Amino acid sequence: QVQLVESGGGLVQAGGSLRLSCAASGGTFSMYVMGWFRQAPGKERESVAAISRTGMNTVYADFVKGRFTISRDNAKNTVYLQMNSLKPEDTAVYYCAAERSVRVGVDAGEYDYWGQGTQVTVSS
Repeated sequence: QVQLVESGGGLVQAGGSLRLSCAASGGTFSMYVMGWFRQAPGKERESVAAISRTGMNTVYADFVKGRFTISRDNAKNTVYLQMNSLKPEDTAVYYCAAERSVRVGVDAGEYDYWGQGTQVTVSS
């Protein structure tokens, strides 16, 4: 059983930056593809970014390309999401998730473990 704990959310002005972290425990971190998802009020959960087990391959949603960067440190069992040039429409609860797979997926249904989420609020 893998436990995931997100941190780093908060309130930021438009154009600002935040760095989310997700610490994993209870499993072999390097065996899991990791993803970041978000869910805004009244909207469905959507994929933001995902990263392969080694960190060599990444996938981004079109709406964050060039602004967000996903990375991981397998020695620290942690995945990160660097968010720059934030917009009010980025306001959401951000979740990290783990999938025991070799393929970097963006379908939330494929992920096995989820964190509790961290709120990101971007003011205009």
